[in-house]
Amino acid sequence: MNLWKISIQNIKSKPLYTVLSVVILALSIILLLGIQQLKNSFEYQMENNLGDIDMVIGAKGSPLQLVLASILHLDNPTGNISYHDAKKASKNPLIKLAIPISYGDNYKGFRIVGTTKAFPNLYHAEIEQGLPFENPMEVVLGSTVAEQLGLKIGDKFLSSHGLAENTEDIHDDELTVVGILKPTQKVIDRLIITSLQSIWDVHDHDTHNDGTHGKHDEHEHEDDHVHHNENNHVDDHLDEDKEITSLLVSFRSPTAFLTLPRKINQQTNMQAAMPKFELNRLYEFTGVGFKTISIIAYLILIISGIIMFTSLYKMVKERTFDLAILRTYGASHFQLIKIVAYEGFTIALAAFAIGFVFVKVGFKYVFKVMDASDKVYMLQELPHQEVLQVGLLVFIITAVSVLLAIYPILKMNISTILSHEK
Repeated sequence: MNLWKISIQNIKSKPLYTVLSVVILALSIILLLGIQQLKNSFEYQMENNLGDIDMVIGAKGSPLQLVLASILHLDNPTGNISYHDAKKASKNPLIKLAIPISYGDNYKGFRIVGTTKAFPNLYHAEIEQGLPFENPMEVVLGSTVAEQLGLKIGDKFLSSHGLAENTEDIHDDELTVVGILKPTQKVIDRLIITSLQSIWDVHDHDTHNDGTHGKHDEHEHEDDHVHHNENNHVDDHLDEDKEITSLLVSFRSPTAFLTLPRKINQQTNMQAAMPKFELNRLYEFTGVGFKTISIIAYLILIISGIIMFTSLYKMVKERTFDLAILRTYGASHFQLIKIVAYEGFTIALAAFAIGFVFVKVGFKYVFKVMDASDKVYMLQELPHQEVLQVGLLVFIITAVSVLLAIYPILKMNISTILSHEK
């Protein structure tokens, strides 16, 4: 007696109930796995992309926007600040490290960040091929940029103005690839890194197309690491009329958390934002959404369990006569229960497979439909532990549905059923 074949035939005999059970259960699994993946990805981005950055100094505006734009590169900057003012602020003895960044251009949708050679250290990124940039118009690529665009050492390209890909506002100055970073699974993988002077020169050439940009020639070979001088402060020898997008700051002492942000916000025309505070505040808001969707997913999972129980119970009641015949041919109660269990767990397995595949593959297409394909890199692989937990929950729901549905089998009176007596 092939119990699997009997179970499959039972499933085929009621396609509507089967499809409904699979779809509802798969939907709950997608929501549970999906929200967990988004939650884990959000936490990963907060924990790994902050690095040693304790504070971001930028233009007045939304502090959260400043953090998202300067650290996660997910938003537009709040504006520019004077490089002279940033250097002045960085001379506070409580500041251990201050790295300026300047951006506003892209190449095929990937942001070009003007900064110092110390910038990759924030993400513990190392050179895989080539060398760090030394001169203006030299760039180092994040691993994802190099992979997706097929760029290699020595290649040249033209950047375009703005943070979104466009083919109209193209700069005239060629950028040369001199290095490629190792993969880090962090935001730097999707950045094109160059010197501050490169960013300034490109835009000065655009605004002074008559060739009056010679005053910058003296900087072509300068060490604009803006890493730090002997006093751990930003170098002072760059032009004071320059602007940057923001300054990424690392504190020397916890005391700085209490004094520096307030001092900068009150005594300068710049604003200081605390990345951990702003992202934790964002997480509190999004956490409500995560919990709400999780509750909805659990409710759908319970509903799917009820539908599965209804389907299995209906099968048992409608096929009572057939099951009684099987009993007369020697089938035990346990074998009849296995038929019901096979049917229930086949539906659960199909739903789980659909849900898991959708979360693994379908999310990328959802991002594209939402016109957010450039944010796919933020998604992290779902931990196996989370998958197993959801799988165990589905197993329990299915097991309960099967146990409730087999009650008529346990109370079956063969002689009464076969004689159609009640």
